[in-house]
Amino acid sequence: MKFLVLLLVSTIILLSISNGYAQQNENRDTKYDTEKIKVVTSFYPFYEIAKEIGGNNTIVTSVIPIGVEPHDWEITPQRISNIMEADVIIYNGIGFDAWLGKKEQFRNSFLVDISKDLQLIKIGEQELENPGQDRQYDDHTSVYDPHVWLDPIFVKNISNTISSALIKLDPNNTKAYEQNTKNFIQRLDGLDSLIKTSLNNCKLKDFITFHEAFQYFANRYGLNQHAVHGNSPEGEILPQQIIQIISIAKDLGIDTIYSEELKDPRLSQTLAAEIPNGKVLLLSPIEVLNQEEQKKDIGYIDKMKMNLQSLKQGLKCF
Repeated sequence: MKFLVLLLVSTIILLSISNGYAQQNENRDTKYDTEKIKVVTSFYPFYEIAKEIGGNNTIVTSVIPIGVEPHDWEITPQRISNIMEADVIIYNGIGFDAWLGKKEQFRNSFLVDISKDLQLIKIGEQELENPGQDRQYDDHTSVYDPHVWLDPIFVKNISNTISSALIKLDPNNTKAYEQNTKNFIQRLDGLDSLIKTSLNNCKLKDFITFHEAFQYFANRYGLNQHAVHGNSPEGEILPQQIIQIISIAKDLGIDTIYSEELKDPRLSQTLAAEIPNGKVLLLSPIEVLNQEEQKKDIGYIDKMKMNLQSLKQGLKCF
């Protein structure tokens, strides 16, 4: 009798262990099947686009923290190690990518350069250059204007580039990526249409920005950008540059100096004080989000619409 009881107990224990092991394997397989693609983007605008395209199938992070000015940000060795664990790294390719170095440390990573199929502007010029295989640039030392995300039509191209990369990496979710891309591009088309309509009847075509970030936008919508700083918002402003900006404002009837987030507005305020009816408004290069915007889940298209309202006021649109 005791032998039978022991045999029964042993059988139950073995079945329990077997079931538990099977359950562990089932959980492991389920986790594997539903594991999300790890996407690392260089900084905020591409983080936003990748989230829109990747949807629920991806975990997207940004190399440069969302609220940090990207122009002079420096990476740590620990952050490099974390980036190398990503399934795909999406970067600008024409600036803001000093953390990439010469890319040797990421030679085994799936790298996606969003600039490859875009018509770029050389720094200090206004004309677009056709893309080609012989185009030379070296990431953060590029001679090309990196602010491509401020043109909604370029963002459509960037969205397709990111979508293609995710589909290549994760073909099982192709339909989801394609639908997400279609939905986002429809919103971008709506934004483009709104900008064209809003800027169709404006007294001015010229505007003064804090730094030279809006040339792609200006080219797209028939405007003329004048900047206090060059392609980067850092560095010293010489007295003759200040005199030149004030002269441009007076000659063209501009009464608005645009400032931006994370920058001391005093220089813009000083310039505005020197022109008739001068005022300072915010025009975001959309390189960062502040904490309040993050809490409110404000995104790229929201920021572009905010910029549009500021431009309409400064350009005297009606």
